[in-house]
Amino acid sequence: MFELTTTRHNPMVDPAMHVWGWEIPVYLFLGGLVAGILVICAWLLVTDRFRTRDSIYPALPVAALVLLSAGMGALFLDLEHKLYVWRLYTTFEPSSPMSWGAWILVLVYPLLALGVALRPPVWLARRWPALAGWGAAVTERPKLLRAVGWTNMFLGALLGVYTGVLLSALGARPLWNSALLGPLFLLSGLSSAAALIHVATRNAEERVLLARADNAFLSGELAVILLFVVGLASAAEAHLGAAGLLLGGPYTAIFWVLVVGAGIAIPLVIQMLAVSHRIPHTPVAPLLVLAGGLLLRFVFVHAGQVSHWPFV
Repeated sequence: MFELTTTRHNPMVDPAMHVWGWEIPVYLFLGGLVAGILVICAWLLVTDRFRTRDSIYPALPVAALVLLSAGMGALFLDLEHKLYVWRLYTTFEPSSPMSWGAWILVLVYPLLALGVALRPPVWLARRWPALAGWGAAVTERPKLLRAVGWTNMFLGALLGVYTGVLLSALGARPLWNSALLGPLFLLSGLSSAAALIHVATRNAEERVLLARADNAFLSGELAVILLFVVGLASAAEAHLGAAGLLLGGPYTAIFWVLVVGAGIAIPLVIQMLAVSHRIPHTPVAPLLVLAGGLLLRFVFVHAGQVSHWPFV
């Protein structure tokens, strides 16, 4: 069972003595970002948009492989016993979120590699010409291509939910003790991925579609955050105390002003104006979304370690 308390940072000590790490929030953010990219890749495959000449698709699986590896590197740096990480792959523990995550990643890596082969970037196709031939074996078979697309969709959703469940399974921290963390982190990952691709794509149609999708993700994220806070504030004493960290406590300003305001509400307004053709598309909103998504993980990880059950 993976626990933050087994790392170098022990949340049971005096919070004033903490040296907060960056590794776990970065790992959760990059994992959610890759989950969102997987889902968007699935959409491009199932709708056949990946064949469009200037589609962003060829860059996505390559970028996801790099981002996922960076996230795994951040997680590895946080581990207390780094030499024993291989033991995760000698067994499967159904009750352990970390075990689920380890095996999900075993499936995600080869799926991303297959995604690269389906339509490799030009520089990669020139280096390995046979790669395009391998991908053609799939792309020329519509049923097989759709199967790959839906597998991307399923594993992407599973990976995105897992990044939230990883925290919610640690019931010792009231702030994390909510079933809404899984959907919240999934929506945040989808929004971050849509924002990243919105900035990177050269295809005008993709840009508009992703902005509209991001608006839906941001709206859903905002609704889940409100439900999450209301749920904490109306629950037991420990949960009420955890809610206080975000409602008048030390994390209030950074959460409501930077995460919710600058990272969700403002980009949502900007992109709604952009898709209605009232203002041109701008990278400002997507960059705010990405910053807000990363900051969301930092707030939840750090505030969660401060929250605790009262001693009887």
